[in-house]
Amino acid sequence: MLNREYRTSLIRKYARSPEDDALLARLLDKADIHDRSGLMQHSRFLSERDRLCCEPVLRELGKEAVFWGGYAEAERTVLILPALWQDAESVCRGEASPVSVLRASFRAEERLSHRDFLGALMGLGIERDLVGDILPKEGSCDIVLLREIAPYVQQNLLSAGRASLSLAEIPEAEAGEAEFRLILDTVASVRLDAVVGCGFHLSREKAADAIRSGKVFLSGMECLKPDKPVEAGSRISLRGLGKIELSEIGGFSRKGRTQIVIKRFL
Repeated sequence: MLNREYRTSLIRKYARSPEDDALLARLLDKADIHDRSGLMQHSRFLSERDRLCCEPVLRELGKEAVFWGGYAEAERTVLILPALWQDAESVCRGEASPVSVLRASFRAEERLSHRDFLGALMGLGIERDLVGDILPKEGSCDIVLLREIAPYVQQNLLSAGRASLSLAEIPEAEAGEAEFRLILDTVASVRLDAVVGCGFHLSREKAADAIRSGKVFLSGMECLKPDKPVEAGSRISLRGLGKIELSEIGGFSRKGRTQIVIKRFL
């Protein structure tokens, strides 16, 4: 059992906010139960920032954890401490996994967004950290969530927006990336305000204002620097407007600007 002084020292060392304090306290509780029982323990869904906060603590504790969000490259993941007899594969697949995926089907002519499904789930009284990625596509949406609430959602999530839904559990291997459209543009330099401006159709000034006000998250981390360089593969969220990914950084245009390709998730 972790003693109080050691717990406090770990939290002080790695927490950067009151939210981090609470996150690490919950992690240490799970680790303590795992040590005493040997049984699998898991968290609720974590953001990428949460994961980065937890990883050094896990290393200090000598814990090998699995982060799983229902499909490869998931943005929101559950931290899993496998039972002593389990391996990483077994806790990510089948009934042993704490993660489930529901596919909500609707008429193809209905255009439903991530916001429509998130609003419908919140309307059922479901807390955000019980739900992972929400992946809308044409005519369907894959919803990753904790297995313990899947039956409730399957019985009660009857509509989103103005569309009626039909829900069924699917194998996690079938879940995949949300639909997106490609944006091809050029920028003077590949910095955060330029990419945000292109991806969300904002002026450079409005993009910079959004970044300074804490509305923009780069790879899961709040970034307040408009001139922050952005690497290919980075995902960027703008509160209220959705998510993009800087898919490619190309060569230079005739005017000396850098060519970029952005995925704008629908």
